[in-house]
Amino acid sequence: MKRLVAARMDRCIGCHSCSLACARLVHKILSWEHAGIRISSSGGLTTGFQAEVCLACDPPPCAAACPTGSLKARPGGGVVRNKSLCIQCGQCVPACPVGAIAQDRAGDIYVCIHCGQCVPFCPHDCLELVEVGS
Repeated sequence: MKRLVAARMDRCIGCHSCSLACARLVHKILSWEHAGIRISSSGGLTTGFQAEVCLACDPPPCAAACPTGSLKARPGGGVVRNKSLCIQCGQCVPACPVGAIAQDRAGDIYVCIHCGQCVPFCPHDCLELVEVGS
């Protein structure tokens, strides 16, 4: 099982290429708002940027907060999502300890699924898909 890690964020220039790649390739929408990874300033241009991405908690508190079972624990940490079960209640959003789950204006949920589609789009090699124990 693999997990996305923001291993070298000191190299990040805040270009949002990873977010746009996720939105376009995974969610089939071109928007920063519809991505499983988001980049934000860590306090200003001189302090750099931080990735808001799932840390692959095990057990994941967002799955525990989901009343319908739409989010379920993924082997190796993190969650898998069954979109058809989601009632857009948003209870998973505050349950995430690192703010890695986003909810858009329509109520849809976006969380990293650790697929690694964003990794090759980072021009500064900030992201890495690492193998984790089974």
